[in-house]
Amino acid sequence: MSDSGSEESEEEQGIYLGEYEGERNDDGERHGHGKAILPNRDTYEGQYENGKRNGQGKYRFTNGACYIGEYFQNKKHGHGIFYYPDGSKYEGGWAEDHRHGHGVYTYPNGDIYDGEWFNDQRHGQGGYTYSGTGSKYVGTWTEGKQDGAGEIIHLNHRYVGNFKGNYPCGPGKYVFDSGCEQHGMYVLHQKENEEDEEAEPEISVKWVAEKLVQPYCKAAPESVMVPSINQQTCPENEIV
Repeated sequence: MSDSGSEESEEEQGIYLGEYEGERNDDGERHGHGKAILPNRDTYEGQYENGKRNGQGKYRFTNGACYIGEYFQNKKHGHGIFYYPDGSKYEGGWAEDHRHGHGVYTYPNGDIYDGEWFNDQRHGQGGYTYSGTGSKYVGTWTEGKQDGAGEIIHLNHRYVGNFKGNYPCGPGKYVFDSGCEQHGMYVLHQKENEEDEEAEPEISVKWVAEKLVQPYCKAAPESVMVPSINQQTCPENEIV
């Protein structure tokens, strides 16, 4: 099953129905608190309403994944925590089985995203902290990528500007702890793959310095390594 929440259906039909222990309504449907072992051996303990998971519950998958939180009509909806098999964790809002609203995602390597989500993707305002360097991106996201106004905060300086597809792009400035600033712009270069027309183009960025706000500022390097989040995406289609 995918992490987006297609848990095993508990409708009482088919050859093997699993096991259920708990309350029922006058129609014989699961209603109130109950425990269930599903046909695929996943387990659920929590609240039911008219035969469906509804309210607080805990769902354990046979591969070790686990969801603890709110349900509505058999779907993760409201606030909840999902523990993934790879060691990552998401805690925050859900809507119809998708990460939605505000949430915090901790990746296996220790990186952390804290911000808004839409349909399982980072979307809106949010901050991404890189565990290896301590650097942090704070700003706008669109469909999982840094896109729009934002800043990358380093140990003793920060970059403020616009981003496009996870890369700084256009006018911006470096602000140093000493108080000085260097203004300029990032130029984005795309190189098409001549051997494979369907492959993503190779992208590189170059910083073009324009002016220093104070005369004794240390110039920003001509070429700057920009942290990439491409390798730390959420397992939107991962089978869990």
